[in-house]
Order: sequence, then structure tokens, then C-alpha cells
Amino acid sequence: MTSSATQGMKTVLHPVSDLAQAKAVYAALLGVAPQIDGPHYVGFETAGQHIGLLPGGGPQGLTSSLAYWHVADIEAKLAEVTAAGATVKEPAHDVGDGRLVATVIDPDGNLLGLLQDR
Repeated sequence: MTSSATQGMKTVLHPVSDLAQAKAVYAALLGVAPQIDGPHYVGFETAGQHIGLLPGGGPQGLTSSLAYWHVADIEAKLAEVTAAGATVKEPAHDVGDGRLVATVIDPDGNLLGLLQDR
């Protein structure tokens, strides 16, 4: 079996109902101010991690947190995980600045994110 190792789980998105309140809680938890602070997304960078807050679950309609595994080649990793039994929920697409994301569902229904920076 040919496989490529991930670069680790570096990005986690959290759906929130009150963005201002969540921003205050995560700023206190992480000990840093957000690096991205908008009405539709708040993002924190700390200790090599990106923590994102999505009001109302964002365009993905998240109802629980979503971890993104960083990979060197998103299409190759999608092929590997689908061959192993995962189902593509959201195919790879550019979300800006050359960043590609995709989501798959594992055989137990868990949502997994893949992320490739160009």
C-alpha cells in the first residue's frame, strides 16, 4: 500500500452560536488575540495550530468541531482514503490564497478534513 504521511492536524474549526462570546473565551484560553477577526470568521494562530470560529457553523453547516489534516497532495490523499473506505463529502476546492480543502466521511460517519497549502 502506497501512502503519504500527513503533516499533522493543524487546523480545527468550531461552530459557534455567539461569535463575540466565543472569541472572548478562545482568546482567554489561547492567550492570544485573533489574527483574523471578521463577522463571518475568527481565527487564532498559536503553537503551530490554527483555531477557527464559524458563526452558525459557517457555509459548511458544521454542527460539531472539524479537524483538518494538512497534506502535501490533497488529490492523492483523497484517493488513498476513499480506497480505504472513506466517502468524499466535499471534493477538493480552493478557499483562497491557493489553499485547498476537502472533507470525507469515515466508515463510522465521522467528518474528516484535508487541507493543502500551495
